[in-house]
Amino acid sequence: MAEATGETVLQLRDVARSYVSGDETLHVLRDISFSLQAGEIVALVAPSGTGKSTLLHIAGLLDRPDGGSVEITGRESGRLADNDRAAIRCSEIGFVYQFHHLLGEFTARENVMLPQMIAKQSRRAARARADYLLDLFGLGHRLDHLPGKLSGGEQQRVAIARALANEPSLLLADEPTGNLDVKTAAVVFDELLRVVRGTGLGALIATHNDDLASRMDRVVTLRDGMLVEF
Repeated sequence: MAEATGETVLQLRDVARSYVSGDETLHVLRDISFSLQAGEIVALVAPSGTGKSTLLHIAGLLDRPDGGSVEITGRESGRLADNDRAAIRCSEIGFVYQFHHLLGEFTARENVMLPQMIAKQSRRAARARADYLLDLFGLGHRLDHLPGKLSGGEQQRVAIARALANEPSLLLADEPTGNLDVKTAAVVFDELLRVVRGTGLGALIATHNDDLASRMDRVVTLRDGMLVEF
């Protein structure tokens, strides 16, 4: 188990989110409060349709809550202007999805360089960082390969490296191995845990896999719109 450093990278306080469908209001999240520290990896295990993607989108400043607050590294961020939220996403938050969403016309190295270039890193520094991260994931020999020439596991490794490119404080992952076969998923998840623990960031990882969840530091679930810790 990783040692939490005491720095809170994500703090949700009384977060609520609902959607209106016809005459019905669906309360997806009800007064969610949650804290994640640097050096801590937490599993979010919940069935589809219970609001876990909504929770991740709010935590990642991709959606706004109807009520409550979202703090990223101690800063209230949920009510900021869109440009300020985008800046925090770029510098402080890394995202990994079930599908890799790599840009097919760019090499593995270039896919990892792109978020750094957007963050105004020099091309030289971005290239060095991309090479370093891809080497951590055992892809040092695949730097110049296009995504279409990589296996599913390799593509997802590149996507994880891309999420870590700007040295975020917070990693959010939504079923990061859900599109892989069981054997490949286990290998990629091993590498994800190893690298994330090595960086000391905080990670909230949604998964349906109870075995993978059991290897994280804590497990939480959503039940009737409430967050419950095992």
